[in-house]
Amino acid sequence: MKRFSKYALVLLLILSTFSCKKFVEEELVSNLTFDYYKTDKGIEDVVESAYERLRWKFNGEQAYAMFNFGDDEFILGDQFNFSYYNTYTASGLNADEPLVNSMWIAMYEGINRCNVGIELLGEFNDPNSTVLGTEAKKRVRLGELHFLRAYYYFTLVQQFGGVPLVLQSSRELRTDFPRASVADVYKSIIADLIYAKDNLPPVSSALGRASAGTARHFLAKVYLTRASAKSNEEKANRGMQSTDLDSVIFHANGVITGPYGYALEADYMNLWSGVYPANYPNVTTPALGTHGTAPAGDYGKIKLANQSKEVILAAQFTTNVAANTTAGNRVHEYFIMQYDSGIPGLVRDQFNGRPFRRMGPSDYVIDIFDRKNDSRFYKSFRTAYYSNADAKVNFTASDAPTPALVGKPKFGVGDTAAFFIVNDRANAIPEADLGKFRYRTYARWIKAASNGATVKGFSNNKYLTLVKHLDPVRVSTIVNEESGVKNGILARLGETYLILAEAHGRKANYATALTYINKIRERAAYKAGEFRNPQTYKYDGATKGDVSSTYPALEATMTLFTTNAASELYPTTVSNTEDRFIHFILNERTRELCGELYRWEDLVRTETLFQRVNQGTGTYVFQGTTYKYNPEATSIQEHNKLRPIPTQQINLTTVEGRPMDPDAKKKYQNPGY
Repeated sequence: MKRFSKYALVLLLILSTFSCKKFVEEELVSNLTFDYYKTDKGIEDVVESAYERLRWKFNGEQAYAMFNFGDDEFILGDQFNFSYYNTYTASGLNADEPLVNSMWIAMYEGINRCNVGIELLGEFNDPNSTVLGTEAKKRVRLGELHFLRAYYYFTLVQQFGGVPLVLQSSRELRTDFPRASVADVYKSIIADLIYAKDNLPPVSSALGRASAGTARHFLAKVYLTRASAKSNEEKANRGMQSTDLDSVIFHANGVITGPYGYALEADYMNLWSGVYPANYPNVTTPALGTHGTAPAGDYGKIKLANQSKEVILAAQFTTNVAANTTAGNRVHEYFIMQYDSGIPGLVRDQFNGRPFRRMGPSDYVIDIFDRKNDSRFYKSFRTAYYSNADAKVNFTASDAPTPALVGKPKFGVGDTAAFFIVNDRANAIPEADLGKFRYRTYARWIKAASNGATVKGFSNNKYLTLVKHLDPVRVSTIVNEESGVKNGILARLGETYLILAEAHGRKANYATALTYINKIRERAAYKAGEFRNPQTYKYDGATKGDVSSTYPALEATMTLFTTNAASELYPTTVSNTEDRFIHFILNERTRELCGELYRWEDLVRTETLFQRVNQGTGTYVFQGTTYKYNPEATSIQEHNKLRPIPTQQINLTTVEGRPMDPDAKKKYQNPGY
């Protein structure tokens, strides 16, 4: 436990190296003693420092590796790290793996800051303080710290199971940290969230601070996680209570109807404002000519998205380099295909991003959307790229539409340079037809020119880019700048609706569940008169020129889960309404929350990870063809529902002052590692 204890011991030093000018904007200071943290300003700094660990999820490759690899939503790109989180290869995913140790340290750093702040607030007594001079003001800050401690423990328990439950600050060397039961960790989380709910204001005092609504959303999510257990063993392990689903409904409904000011964005695309080109919705090259300008980022639009009333909690990032710490928000790098190689007219820029090529959408993700009627698909994935450089590609005598165009540019800066066609296998496009476009074109399915076979046209280098995390503005203008300024969303109202729907469905109140699902689907549908990607009529079966609302076609009904509806791509092992509803909700969560770093934990909490991802029965059928949800998870085992406890934690933990013997170490570790 030496490293954990080291962080506990040096926490005071960590706190003494910075104070917060204002929320999430830090400045370096020196010559501070711990007495400073007994003042109202010092305690404010402690509270604000406790928020900093929220950024950890977005600071590096743990973002996708620990939260969106190894599930059914994404597969490997061609430039990957931490691939063993997707394949579950034991030689990589073990107790010495660096990311599990990083999470352990980061979450306990956050917990210890919360514990220090809670204790300092309990000791503080200065009625003349303008910040903390009343019990009510102190309770607000205590509410924030209890919320944050609950959040950090919720992250740990979902990933590791039972963990040491440390509710006092570590100001002296300590190495005796027994693991608490999962049930006891959940009890502590719920107690902290209830305290936060009862003491925080309905609306936070600053963007990024927790409010009573934030606490209630996470109360609903924690109760649902505890209530999601299916096996008797797991129900007992989590300490599931018969009232859990009622608690989910009470708190989720409270978030939606309460005085918290949350509201669904009218347009799903508003959540990702700033990541679309200024000339969107142009997704085809117009008549020969040029738009004249390459797409560029707009920080004003990013700030609008950061301030969305739909966002319940977000890790805060800014253009202030010191405030962002480490690498800022780096998730914008990981979901991008390689647009800057092999495509004339495209070079690397900040708008399109630095393509780390870690992951692309699985067949399941592409197939689960009703692309004709559900706007979320084309608002989530980029299918057109606009030229940002001279392509130096001219018409020739063999491909010019008219002789007058021979030798003239095929397209210019600002015109479409690359286009991705999302077709089904049954509508494979002849390979020769792709060469008829003026710009580079990729189809998901093509008929090979050599033998007429239907083959995949997308690859692990050229695939659909998820736009949700793209950040066309950084802390500097350097093309390869990694530090992003976009906030990292940790909770939003769209998820609250799905939490509420799932709770009702688990109680077999299916009609009620559908009302909340359809609230989300109503937003997802194309509105009357709304622009829609031309692919909807070229490849998805829509009628050209039809701009009527698609909600009537998208509205969910009970037949979607009371039968083996073809649209739902259910695992071949699912055969009853109760089980189908859970998989239906998982499908809904992908359609609404795809790539938002929830998926691995969703499959674990519903006990569907092994069912959906294993290489035997983890299959679905789409248009007569059988697919694997994740064809790369070749080494997954049942025990992979938990991460390994870090070796350092085990080796340095003591029992009654003595190092653990081999048997005790084995018991401390999660099974299978």
